[in-house]
Amino acid sequence: MTQLPGLLDTEAIRKDFPILDRQIHDGKKLVYLDNAATSQTPRQVLDVLNEYYEQHNANVHRGVHVLAEEATALYEGARDKVAEFINAPSRDEVIFTKNASESLNLVANMLGWADEPYRVDHETEIVITEMEHHSNIVPWQLLSQRTGAKLKWFGLTDDGRLDLSNIDEIITEKTKIVSFVLVSNILGTHNPVEAIVRRAQEVGALVLIDASQAAPHMPLDVQALQADFVAFTGHKMCGPTGIGVLWGRQELLEDLPPFLGGGEMIETVSMHSSTYAPAPHKFEAGTPPVSQAVGLGAAVDYLSAIGMDKIAAHEHAITEYAVKRLLEVPDLKIIGPSSAEDRGAAISFTLGDIHPHDVGQVLDEEGIAVRVGHHCARPVCLRYGIPATTRASFYLYSTPGEIDALVDGLEHVRNFFG
Repeated sequence: MTQLPGLLDTEAIRKDFPILDRQIHDGKKLVYLDNAATSQTPRQVLDVLNEYYEQHNANVHRGVHVLAEEATALYEGARDKVAEFINAPSRDEVIFTKNASESLNLVANMLGWADEPYRVDHETEIVITEMEHHSNIVPWQLLSQRTGAKLKWFGLTDDGRLDLSNIDEIITEKTKIVSFVLVSNILGTHNPVEAIVRRAQEVGALVLIDASQAAPHMPLDVQALQADFVAFTGHKMCGPTGIGVLWGRQELLEDLPPFLGGGEMIETVSMHSSTYAPAPHKFEAGTPPVSQAVGLGAAVDYLSAIGMDKIAAHEHAITEYAVKRLLEVPDLKIIGPSSAEDRGAAISFTLGDIHPHDVGQVLDEEGIAVRVGHHCARPVCLRYGIPATTRASFYLYSTPGEIDALVDGLEHVRNFFG
């Protein structure tokens, strides 16, 4: 068995994840390498979810009976856990959404409806990057179409990095918002936050960071990032689906208008007008994802007990090993940084002229789960002139043996297609 420095005790950790014991396709052991899409869920989170539904299930903030009070305490307790996890100055800066996409849309719509100095209109500019997930492209396209604002973006270098050579021309005095990914879901690139934030602050622009591929894998300190908003999602960090987070600076949340209207987000309502509750409830209209938030709180507990710094070290070692092994495969080309430095634990690649969908299907028959396609990042594929990629992505339970299985599987793919 391959031994690497910095690895977690994966034998013990994997016992927490029942699904990793599955055998598929006539007894082949599951090798799960699709963590950038959705991570698996440990027993500790499953147990909390089961207990919630068995013992505490009720709507929150609206009842004085025991179950309602218990559900409310668990829901708000999850907010406390998330606030501590990301080092938020205040728990009231943590907004629960259904996923990161909703978090990003929330900010885009707030800015479209806002008063000065935050309002996006036909005289202003929006800045994104060419490596964004569609969830951080389409909302800004919609806002641009609705308001007349100009949409601009940073391009990509040949090695999968952001091209910041023209940063002063891209981010200008007209820029209202700069929204970019911390770690790319397709390229694995870890972006230079400090340089982008510094330039945005020089011109008075807001900064939104998509941390969906960062929050599960490394310590996330929203104060250190110096952004105005940070978005991420629960199902990539051992939590359930249907829960996301938007963190925003308190003064911004107080000044900006709500995105959705309904119950709970109001202070008073008449037939003529309404006033709104303070943040975060101002942005959580209707019945929130209660059980999902409770599950996310349990996931935060699980990850924190292991230690995000240790998880980051483990993934760095696994990614370094994966890059080394994958580059040994004939005709394989990594799309994005070919070094393990300054990159996340997702590696996209092509294999000669074999279509990624065919690669993924043959690997699946060997029990190996990877992602194929453009990974909701089609502009990246267009930039590099490829139809799609195969993506292997790792997490705290990934092992060197699984990397070896992937490489063996790719050799089988090459033999299968001659």
